[in-house]
Amino acid sequence: MYQTERLLLRPWREDDLPAFAEMNADPEVMRYFLQPLTPEESRTYLEAFRQRMAQNGFGFWAVEEKHSGELAGFVGLNRPMYALPFSPCVEIGWRLRPAFWGKGYAPEAAREALRVGFEEYGLESIVAFTALSNQPSQRVMEKSGMRRSGEFDHPMLPEGHSLLRHVWYQIERV
Repeated sequence: MYQTERLLLRPWREDDLPAFAEMNADPEVMRYFLQPLTPEESRTYLEAFRQRMAQNGFGFWAVEEKHSGELAGFVGLNRPMYALPFSPCVEIGWRLRPAFWGKGYAPEAAREALRVGFEEYGLESIVAFTALSNQPSQRVMEKSGMRRSGEFDHPMLPEGHSLLRHVWYQIERV
């Protein structure tokens, strides 16, 4: 478990599933993804998060707001399972429930995940990517110290899809 001033980055618990599924079913939260997730898809993702954590030693942690004990969302590190123009790589990603937007939690959690990646796992470089239209996520990347590195067409999206064009950011260990 890791912590910041206001957040805990912790292993997932079974009682996280309802809030996790609610977040993933919210069209506003998922507007930069293909579609909202069903409760069963969220359960599958949560199980995959646990498996990847066991396999890689790192993965996506549950982000809990300290003072309320509520699940705010997730943040973590992942090895993408598909080829990207900057592969092989480790990416950082995050997602927060709307009640926790606008509080600076995403960059706070991201900075801690980056610290863990560099200091505890010895990573040399970490990337982040998102749809070109996802300005909020790009601001989190910048506030986390990452620098814009380029644009690419996401290999898992069909030609002509509105989210096809992506931007990627990178940060190196200092």
